[in-house]
Amino acid sequence: MPREDSTVASQSQSLTLEAIRPLFPLLERNSAGAILVDEASRLTWINDSYCRLLGIDDPAKALGRPVGEVIPHTRMPEVVRSGRPILLDIMEYGAHQLVVARLPLHDRETGAISGAVAFIVFDDLEALTPLMGKYRRLQHDLAVARRALASRGARYALGDFIGASPAVLEVKRRARLAAARATPVLLLGETGTGKEVLAQAIHGDSPRCERPFVAVNVAAVPETLLEAEFFGVAPGAYTGADRRARQGKFQLADGGTLFLDEIGDMPLALQAKLLRALQEGEVEPLGSNEVKAVDVRLIAATSRDLEAMVAEGSFRSDLYYRLNVLRIRVPPLRERLADLGILCEAILGRLAAESGEPRAEITAEAVALLHRHHWPGNIRELRNTLEQTLALHEACSVIDVPALLATLPTPPDAPPEARPAPAPVRPLAEVVAEAERTALHNALDACDGNKSRAARLLGIPRSVLYTKLSRLSDTTDT
Repeated sequence: MPREDSTVASQSQSLTLEAIRPLFPLLERNSAGAILVDEASRLTWINDSYCRLLGIDDPAKALGRPVGEVIPHTRMPEVVRSGRPILLDIMEYGAHQLVVARLPLHDRETGAISGAVAFIVFDDLEALTPLMGKYRRLQHDLAVARRALASRGARYALGDFIGASPAVLEVKRRARLAAARATPVLLLGETGTGKEVLAQAIHGDSPRCERPFVAVNVAAVPETLLEAEFFGVAPGAYTGADRRARQGKFQLADGGTLFLDEIGDMPLALQAKLLRALQEGEVEPLGSNEVKAVDVRLIAATSRDLEAMVAEGSFRSDLYYRLNVLRIRVPPLRERLADLGILCEAILGRLAAESGEPRAEITAEAVALLHRHHWPGNIRELRNTLEQTLALHEACSVIDVPALLATLPTPPDAPPEARPAPAPVRPLAEVVAEAERTALHNALDACDGNKSRAARLLGIPRSVLYTKLSRLSDTTDT
């Protein structure tokens, strides 16, 4: 028991003191300091150890005073107000760093807060050095694991989308805008232009970079399995189904990014379910009545003309508008031939790293030859051409014109008679007027004559549509 000259208490707190009195010997032996406050956060008891730490000669002068006046930076009033304990807290007092535990006290009869008790667990943090070292190591290992997961989720950064032509710089500018937002992104471009590289780069630069990046090629999944692939399967949902639940791609991408490649190949029935998942932020696994909330940022890509598909009814217009928030057109290689040189350098570097062989170079004449090719397969075709060239010429250290001519699928300098005859040249104004007239008729036909819908489909204001129709009518009359 504490000595009477070092333990002073007010009569009004005798019931509270009696309740905690069995703890006094334990606190006196094992604590570097202990105090008690009443419901007004006034100090009502302090032990010898705490008095020595605070430099208090006469404990009686400290009793009855607000605890904050005696012990600066204390959080005892917070415990009294909230009724919630603070089990471990570091409090600084002078040159000391104290690990303190604080517990609220309740009245036995009413249950109301009648005060709080606090005691110093450690007055020397050196004793915690092994524990803190282990904690720091665990934090470091966790950070390393998170970086590893992020690198497995998104393998490419924006620097991997190689090029310095104006078209590529515009793509990168839009990609940075997309990375800073959580809105859906629609990537439009031919096959082989690097749409997935761009999607991973957007994810890697976004606030979701430490969360999963999940990619699905819609065209590669059988139509009968698409719903299960996206939304998951409940245990025993159908004959032969796994007895365990199977998560869909939406759940796997929860908190991160879901990349849907070739979304133009998605069946109409699934388009409606995809739209609902995006709007409501929830999915329902196949064979389940349970709805699961998901937080997914969507990036979609296609090589097809979605606007034309909307016009013909093979792609839902509401899903198209949902996806087409931030659109990025990825240019084909034939529109960025200025990047051919650095693309070849980068591809040859990657091929060398993958094979472990010395890095091959390419001559300026060979690059000039590549400029004359059409590249329908874009960057994927370019890599294939370079890889084939190296495979056909063992120990090839320099790719020159003769080596390339053996690999290019069609001779770029085919004789004129092998080429189709050029179409007759017409005045530009006539060609533009005809194209505009055809576009207006097609839009009105697709919208059953509804001019407002036709204007939206064409991407022009309704007033502009009326002006163009009026001008077209005047031309027809004359």
